[in-house]
Amino acid sequence: ARSITREEHENARQVARDIAKTKQYDVSMKLRKKVEMLFAHLKRILGLNRLRLRGPCGANDEFLWSATAQNLRKLAKIFPAPQQVCKAR
Repeated sequence: ARSITREEHENARQVARDIAKTKQYDVSMKLRKKVEMLFAHLKRILGLNRLRLRGPCGANDEFLWSATAQNLRKLAKIFPAPQQVCKAR
């Protein structure tokens, strides 16, 4: 006779699959994607994959500088610089 063995943690996996089908999970994943994209930008574009300052205070300062640069970038997209008006002669 054949038998199908079930792994020890299959019940926990099934609970996770059931949670992944809910609407709240979709909302959570959208919010998480926003945060993950910000961290990816920090690491890839702003070069924060390795901290250059020593100690917890240095790491905190470097992260705050990078986060400030990101926020200024966002702000520049929301409020573009005013265009200069050239008068025709």
